[in-house]
Amino acid sequence: MERLQPGSYQVWLGSQGTVQARTESALISEARGKIISISPSFRAGGFFEEGDVLLEIDPRDYQTAVVSAKAELARAKLALAEEEANSEQALVDWRRLNPNEEPPDLVVRKPQLDQAKANEASAQARLDNAELNLERTRIAAPYAGRILSKNVDIGQFVTSGNALAQIYAVDYAEIRLPLSERELGYIDLQESYRGETVDKSNQPIVKLTTTVGKDVVEWEGRVVQAEGAFDTRSRQLFLVAQVDDPYGKRPDGRPPLKVGSFVQAKIKGVLLENVFVMPRKYYRKNEYVVIIDEDNQLRRRSIEVEWSDEDSLVVSGGLKAGERMCLTPLSFPAEGMRVAVVQEDGIDIASESSGQRNDNEAIR
Repeated sequence: MERLQPGSYQVWLGSQGTVQARTESALISEARGKIISISPSFRAGGFFEEGDVLLEIDPRDYQTAVVSAKAELARAKLALAEEEANSEQALVDWRRLNPNEEPPDLVVRKPQLDQAKANEASAQARLDNAELNLERTRIAAPYAGRILSKNVDIGQFVTSGNALAQIYAVDYAEIRLPLSERELGYIDLQESYRGETVDKSNQPIVKLTTTVGKDVVEWEGRVVQAEGAFDTRSRQLFLVAQVDDPYGKRPDGRPPLKVGSFVQAKIKGVLLENVFVMPRKYYRKNEYVVIIDEDNQLRRRSIEVEWSDEDSLVVSGGLKAGERMCLTPLSFPAEGMRVAVVQEDGIDIASESSGQRNDNEAIR
């Protein structure tokens, strides 16, 4: 027997999902030529930092193009300087002969000067492009990450557009966690609206567990967003949980949270107040609980279950504070049956009274 007292209950929503990288992309070549060197990190599983050079393509053709572009730019600068001098001299001659008149554009060689300026700008652009192509022979990592798979190796000839490797970022790991429409009512999730930014620090905490060998490893993350639409088949909405630095070394020595790992998740929900929490086994036939009234008679009581999990029921209606709930597994808890409350090892036990029951006390 137990006297009921209301309290609070922290809801945890169960879900599961597969670990994914926040960013995954193909490393594409923007230059053509033979690969002359690769980084020791350029292998499946290798780590790299942002800006690390992963491969280098033979740069000699591109170096030659840069030299040619510099020479062309020098010629264009010389032609512009000569044209500026000619234009200035033509203006001086015109003003000496026609002091009160504005010179025509052709007289002061304005079209020729504009052409020389355009030639210089074009030569400068070709030099910039040649230097950019030369820079592209050194293929650098766009972010800190890891090699998922590589498609090329040293000595191989590649062309522009070739996929060199598949890479992913290691700054965050993400897990898509499905929740039903009913479960979404028990989580304090900030909605995303157009033109507004969600404060991720106020989003629900997520506890993730995965099995590595014989060990169960736990990680903590946070829900960062909800996807924009329900799955039309399952009627579930996917939340995206994020874990910071999943490959960073932890003081407790736990292994990294690897991409592709399957995890069980518990998402922190709302705190239910003024509710009764009881073990699920006392909800008899999933229909009622048994209350012992002040006359030590059994009363079946329907209850309003607000929340339930594998072990507990959270009841929001149908019970009152101070009532006695029968915890003894009686074989036949009939309505109105009188019981005797005795103590065994300091615990109150309800046992069937030795008196006779009348017919209306039978369970129907």
